[in-house]
Order: sequence, then structure tokens, then C-alpha cells
Amino acid sequence: MTFEEVLIQKPAERAQCAGTALEEVLVTAKDNDSLTVGVYECAKVMNLDPDSVSFCVLAMDEEFECDIALQIHFTLIQSFCFDNDISIVRVSDMQRLVEIVGDKAEQFEDAHCVLITNPADGSWEDPTLEKLHLFCEESRRLNDWVPEISLPER
Repeated sequence: MTFEEVLIQKPAERAQCAGTALEEVLVTAKDNDSLTVGVYECAKVMNLDPDSVSFCVLAMDEEFECDIALQIHFTLIQSFCFDNDISIVRVSDMQRLVEIVGDKAEQFEDAHCVLITNPADGSWEDPTLEKLHLFCEESRRLNDWVPEISLPER
């Protein structure tokens, strides 16, 4: 999908397309061992090697909506992403995100932040990730700095 194709889509189509693309990218990144899950683990990666971070997903659900500490972490992560030109989105269904990035054997207690990182050798490139970057770029042009994406149901 080109930037021009993204521009002519209706907002609902853009969000649905972005949700499917995000799921696809997360699965691919998981298969390539390019995911970091958890607020603290993500903060460590961002601090040690910010250039390796390609994309950030923040997940919120109703249970943690009033968690002030988590909101502060989100604000700091968002600021870091903006300063380092890292695309960032929000999802509202943390349980669905856990289903995508986890497996049956491991349960993530803290999947509020997920980073997609580039391997050190730079061998992993995904055209779907580029679509998500375009989606984020267009959202920023519309003053939606952290767009919310709905992940497709299973």
C-alpha cells in the first residue's frame, strides 16, 4: 500500500486495515524473536539501544485505566518515541495483544508495552511494518499523535 492509497481510505477502513497489519507484524516479529514485552523491559531496551526500536504498541484496558503510575510510564514512553522518531500506536484490548505476542506456555503479566525491534544484522524487513509506519505518519498529519488501533477478533 502506498502513501497515496493510505490517504484516500476512509478512517474506519484505515483503522481496520491497520489492525490487521499490526497483528501480522506482531506475529512475524515474534517468529523473528524481535519483540520486547513489558513496560520495564521495553524501557531497558529503549535506554540501552534506542536505534534498534522500530515500532511501539501501548495497550490499555479498563482494569488499568485509573493506574496513575502506568499513565506516567505511558507518557514517558510516548515522549521517548516522539524524540527518537519511533512510530507508536495504542490498542484497547490487552488480552487480545497477549494472545498474539504470547503463547500457551507463557502468560505475560505486563503486556502494556510491546516493542518491535530490528535484529542487529538488519536482516528483517517487513513491508507490512512499512504500512503501519505510513498509517502513523498520516495520523500525525491529522493531529492524532498516538492513534488507537483495534486488533481483529479471533
